[in-house]
Amino acid sequence: MSVSPPVIVWFRRDLRLADNPALARAAAIGRPVVPVFILDEDTPGVRPPGGASRWWLHHSLAALTDDLAARGSRLILRRGQAAVVLDALIAETGADTVLWNRCYDKGSVARDTEIKTGLRARGLQVESFNASLLTEPWEITTKAGGGYKVYTRFWQACRAAGDPPPPVAAPDSLPAPQAWPVSDDLAAWRLVPNAPDWAAGFSDHWIPGGQGARDRLEMFLDGAVTGYAAKRDFPGVAATSGLSAHLAWGDIGPRQVWAAAVKDAPAGEGRETFLKELVWREFAHHVLHHFPDLAERPMDARFDAFPWMPDDGLLAAWRRGQTGYPIVDAGMRELWATGTMHNRVRMVAASFLVKHLLQPWQAGEAWFWDTLIDADPASNPFNWQWVAGCGADAAPYFRIFNPILQGEKFDGVGDYVRRWVPEIAALPKKYIHAPWTAPMDVLADAGVALGRDYPAPVVDHKGARDRALAAFKSLKRG
Repeated sequence: MSVSPPVIVWFRRDLRLADNPALARAAAIGRPVVPVFILDEDTPGVRPPGGASRWWLHHSLAALTDDLAARGSRLILRRGQAAVVLDALIAETGADTVLWNRCYDKGSVARDTEIKTGLRARGLQVESFNASLLTEPWEITTKAGGGYKVYTRFWQACRAAGDPPPPVAAPDSLPAPQAWPVSDDLAAWRLVPNAPDWAAGFSDHWIPGGQGARDRLEMFLDGAVTGYAAKRDFPGVAATSGLSAHLAWGDIGPRQVWAAAVKDAPAGEGRETFLKELVWREFAHHVLHHFPDLAERPMDARFDAFPWMPDDGLLAAWRRGQTGYPIVDAGMRELWATGTMHNRVRMVAASFLVKHLLQPWQAGEAWFWDTLIDADPASNPFNWQWVAGCGADAAPYFRIFNPILQGEKFDGVGDYVRRWVPEIAALPKKYIHAPWTAPMDVLADAGVALGRDYPAPVVDHKGARDRALAAFKSLKRG
């Protein structure tokens, strides 16, 4: 009796069963399915996940393993260059079909194109699908057929195109092959840090995986979404969805989120603003498609000549949350403790690095890549270029956030700063965002000695602002 050759489904940033076009296609074929995840840290040009993302990846893979087991299947884990690993699996299983969902960064595109071409030349069936975006990054174009550089126009074009296709259901079951190929042990990959376990607190805040994503989405749509437009900029208020890492690793798909928001969230400004944020994520991928070197080069070529002043000491102070500006330091400490940072504070902290400290935006992008659980190849460099003033629809470089006023405006009482910078928690509201302005007796009453308990500001705001503007003017002259 002949044995039907199996279908390999190569999981990547799509770690879910529902709304997974590659998996749905495999199930529809009706032959045995071999799901595989390849930890590819070896293919040149493919950016390995950072430390915090590796923690998330571990737990999301564990959840996916359980979800597949519930449908009579397994997740095969392999490590190495994807092309080599797939060749080995094809030889071991006799598979004649390989399916995956697309990635959009330059390195992955080059790798996947080479693999697809090579396998097809050998007579294998190879298909790829869109699981990560509402629409493919090349589907929304200007009237001239090019890419958008202004978000508002991109949003309008997306809305004019109508709602995205509905998500596809998860398969009820997946036929198993006659014999399963050998799998790596997930724990042996050591994605979770130890000695020290600097991610120990992450699990207090996050539940990676499909069920965790669905629960978080449901909770958001049942409550916070109604006030999202008005409250999302306030870091001390639980007003955001918390879905960014789930979307980055594909625990849930944007089409699932969009469909649920349209169906379950009450119509109004909150829902509309939330949908706009989903499309902002799309815009980042759209820009990455048209500018593949987004993580390495500024889109505005003038910034190649920007007079950055690299300083390891200043960069270290920023990384540690020891700049002396409480709203910046609170954000950087939240990042270290939870693997994420409130979006408003991300903008303030990023602006402080590139403008107050004149450190290259690439240094900040690299740090966020390593410390964010939601770092992805499009949004991370896109948002850093936006803050730095050299990207698409970027904030003008001369727009320099005042970290004192930003703190007072969005954390007026100081709850956020007090949580993450406890050494100054006893300061009165009047001084919580500028401790150096407090009289000596007020500092003493609060048990704060600047330079001992909390640093004095590493730069003077006005002086740093003037220096940044002068640097920008030198660009314009050049």
